[in-house]
Amino acid sequence: MLRRAAYSFIMEERLGKRRICVATSGRADYGLLTWPMRDIAAAGGLSLQLLVTGTHLEEGHGMTVGGIEADGFAVDARVPMDLTADDPAGLARSSAACLTGAVEALERLQPDILMLLGDRFETLALAQAAMLTGVPVAHIGGGDVTEGAIDEGIRHALTKLSHLHLVTHEDAARRVIRMGEAPDRVHVVGNPGLDMLTRAPAMARDALEARLGRPLGAKNLLVTFHPVTTLPDKGRSELDALLKALEPMGDATLWITRANADPGGMAFNAAFEAFARGRSNVSLHDALGPAYLPLLAVCDAVVGNSSSGLAEAPSVRTPTVDIGLRQAGRLAGPSVIRCAAEPAPICAAIARAMAGEVGGFDNPYGDGQSSARIVQALISAPPRDILLRKRFFDGEPPHA
Repeated sequence: MLRRAAYSFIMEERLGKRRICVATSGRADYGLLTWPMRDIAAAGGLSLQLLVTGTHLEEGHGMTVGGIEADGFAVDARVPMDLTADDPAGLARSSAACLTGAVEALERLQPDILMLLGDRFETLALAQAAMLTGVPVAHIGGGDVTEGAIDEGIRHALTKLSHLHLVTHEDAARRVIRMGEAPDRVHVVGNPGLDMLTRAPAMARDALEARLGRPLGAKNLLVTFHPVTTLPDKGRSELDALLKALEPMGDATLWITRANADPGGMAFNAAFEAFARGRSNVSLHDALGPAYLPLLAVCDAVVGNSSSGLAEAPSVRTPTVDIGLRQAGRLAGPSVIRCAAEPAPICAAIARAMAGEVGGFDNPYGDGQSSARIVQALISAPPRDILLRKRFFDGEPPHA
């Protein structure tokens, strides 16, 4: 493998290709990165490298690296994190493993840019590895706001560790510039997850049901609820309120995806498993992979606190019930119904959503053409040595 990597490195140098190492750590980022990775691989001046870590390499989370390879991507580096505990000490050990493994991978792969997406704790370890190895970082998704999660601080820390900012909307761009990032390093590209909706072929209903392992119901709700990591109970009381609201909905099929590998996530997943037991209308999944967006498109509503309800659901005209604090402050369109994490308001919001009582489906996160903008930003970025030089921008954001 080392010989192959060295040969590839020499050939890319001779061809003048810029090596872009894309890191993915789980379902939260992979679907959003799929089209940018394909377009990087196809671009004349770029060469794709792929670093896989996080839940992709965990049996308890579906070992989704197999799905990545099935999509035709070659994995250049695997960085195991041993995500067997979600208490602070366990997550610290996992972060340390990610940092150490990522440093070793980056030293071997010698990328010109490391591309990261989002705001998870392992993403911060990857950015630190890039800092230690002198690799510039292109970050997708900076400048957003999520007041109910530790992701908020991680996201802003990633902005300061990054050298090229690929943001999803104009408000995010202004925030990144106010943090001292140079305007010419900030590109509004939109949400790359929407490219899956504009470029991937539609999945037929029978094919979707085959992937899901059961038929769709007459009514369908897609439910995703992650820990609220800024709360003392990690959002367990919010989860209990959601499950209480879902109890009487026996006439709807509930498609539930397990929580991310966040603090408290294991307890959340145990609660989902207990809720699903004995309920024939509940279908519980580690990850839905390629079936997620097709399912989102046919459901009557998406319910919970996942960012996909804000970013992707409007583009398939599916109403969203956003519960509690996790996504507080994040930009949302008129099809998003925000509600308190209490059973009665949740039930009322779900009823409104299923009746289509929303203000429209304008999506503030873009037009499904993000990947091309990301590739252009990577091609036009300054050379590595110049990209690594950052000056604090003290001016006002354009159009502020």
